[in-house]
Amino acid sequence: MEMKKIKKEETLQLFDRPTVSLKKFIVFYLWLITGPECTTGSVNRKLTVQTGGSVIIPCYYDRKYTEHKKYWCFHDSAAYNYCSILAYANETKGKVSVVDHPDQSFFTVTMRNLQHEDTGSYWCGEEIGGLLQVDETEQLHLTVQSAPDVSVMNSSVSGHEGDHVSVQCFYTSGYQNKLKQWCRIKDQSCYSEKRTDTSQNSSVQISDDGRSSFTVLMTGLRLSDSGWYFCSAGDLQVSVQLTVTAAVTTEELDEKGNNNNSTASSEEQQNKHYLEVWIPTVVLFLLLVTVVSAVKLRKKNNRINTHNTEVTRDGDSDAGNSVRSSSAVAENDVTYSSVTVRPKTETKAFSPASVEDEVTYSSVHKQ
Repeated sequence: MEMKKIKKEETLQLFDRPTVSLKKFIVFYLWLITGPECTTGSVNRKLTVQTGGSVIIPCYYDRKYTEHKKYWCFHDSAAYNYCSILAYANETKGKVSVVDHPDQSFFTVTMRNLQHEDTGSYWCGEEIGGLLQVDETEQLHLTVQSAPDVSVMNSSVSGHEGDHVSVQCFYTSGYQNKLKQWCRIKDQSCYSEKRTDTSQNSSVQISDDGRSSFTVLMTGLRLSDSGWYFCSAGDLQVSVQLTVTAAVTTEELDEKGNNNNSTASSEEQQNKHYLEVWIPTVVLFLLLVTVVSAVKLRKKNNRINTHNTEVTRDGDSDAGNSVRSSSAVAENDVTYSSVTVRPKTETKAFSPASVEDEVTYSSVHKQ
């Protein structure tokens, strides 16, 4: 069976034209019925992803198709001989993004917020040319599950040249006895459980716990090991991207250390310069503040002393007035008196006349 790709808007545009010749209609009809564009065969990859999650799918192509148009096509089942293009390379439509990497001869498809209805068959495609020419395609089947049968802890790992990385792959109980593999997508080279390959100064080891996971250990990494891989249990796969960066040599470390020391020395000199400038400035500022404060305090004390002097003078004046007033009052209240003493008259017998002789008379005049 052969698969044809259909972009719905292009089909509608064709039939909406007011003048459609019978010849064009016949050609389109024949293309729809018999004209192959996407050849469908056995599914190359079966992927699983968790509901609500995202997935990145790499699609490799021959270098001769670098300038050709790439697309991502979908149909919920492969029972029909057509599929709908979701997005072309370097564009985003809805929850699908396609990015071409022509320098590495592959494009990636990113699908986000996947739901159960996204389960179905997909095609990586490169357009070859005319209407009746077959496109280059690769078929995949994606299954969206609440608990995926196969999954990984991290879908992207990295390491330095010469170092090692490990990837942990999980599987459900139904895949405990299935074959576990670690494969490179580009050349389909695979490493199976309990097999070690050291042919090119690299080593891949797979250890299975027999219950729910197996671990892939890659040692002696090389720059050429960078790329897309997948770990699989049975026929189910999950993609993993590996990035290997250049190792840091001793000379580079020394140079980096020298640069760091130079930078630190430069920063130290700069800080010292700042201190030389700012410390005198701060001291001068504090001295100025002290002088200004002292002057203000002295002025304030002078004002207080002047005020006290005025209060004292006012008090003395009031006291003087009070004394003079008291003197005036005292003078007004003085009572003058004169006393006249008369000598006693000798008498021989007590008589009224003798009593009068002992009387002292006085007169009082008030001024």
